[in-house]
Parts: sequence; structure tokens; C-alpha cells
Amino acid sequence: MISIMKKILPLVFLTLVFGNNCLAAPVQAPDVHLPTTDGEVQLASLRGKVVYLDFWASWCLPCKKSFPWMHEMKQQYADQGLEIVAVNLDKDRGEADAFLRQMQVNFIVAFDEKGDTASMYQLKGMPSSYLIGRDGKVRASHVGFRESDKLQLEQAVKRLLDQ
Repeated sequence: MISIMKKILPLVFLTLVFGNNCLAAPVQAPDVHLPTTDGEVQLASLRGKVVYLDFWASWCLPCKKSFPWMHEMKQQYADQGLEIVAVNLDKDRGEADAFLRQMQVNFIVAFDEKGDTASMYQLKGMPSSYLIGRDGKVRASHVGFRESDKLQLEQAVKRLLDQ
């Protein structure tokens, strides 16, 4: 499975962006099975929900700006089936915990100190996010987070929730 994803995901990055350009033939999202702040998360168990999968690190300034937006999106769209999974990639869990103490978090926070999940998704920048449909397929991806991205990101989430 991983070898197939290594061949497919670079194409996904070239053809996917949040907004009107979605992948014509979406690919199955690699499964994530990671420890969280209060247990574990497995991406496959979220099938039936729209998942915003976000990769972040404590040193990433755009990540700090994305957390309030993710909090707001979860608050606004949870009852319509939105789940947010924020995967931390810090090698030192203490740095992630210090970052989280500064944030309001109402979504799943997972930890991947080894970076195995990031490798499966072949991250190109930080933060990187993937929008996964109710069927478990990657529908869009996005690198970075700017104030000007918010509307486009929210519209992509709403479109999937409406399907």
C-alpha cells in the first residue's frame, strides 16, 4: 500500500488544491493510527465524516494562525459531520504540549514524533492539510496557511459536507 501511495501522492500534490480544482479520480487516504492527547485516532474509524487532516509543528508560525481557524471550523460544522485531526510532527512532545497550552483546541490532536505519517503523505511544506471525503478518499490538499486562504478552505469543506 505504501509503495502505491509513494507513486500516487506526488501526482495528488500536482493536481489538488482547495477550491474548484479537485482531483478527478480521488485516491484512498493512507490510514493514520496515532496516539492523541486522550487516547488514539485511526483515520479509518472516521469514515462517514468529512476529515480535515492537518500536519503541524510547534515551530511553524502559520500553524499558530491555523489553530484558531480549525477551532472555529470544528465549532461551526461538527454537527454536519466535520472532524479535524491535527497531527503534530515535533520530535519532542514537550514542545507540542507547550504550543497546545496556548491554544483553544476542540478537535483531535495526534502525535507522530517519528514522522511516519508525514512520509506517507509526502509533505511538501508546513502546515499541510488534506480534505478527505466521507468515503475516505483525498479530495483536496493545501500547503501553508494564510489569512487569505480561509474563505477558500471553508468553501471546500462546505462543498464536501453538502455531498
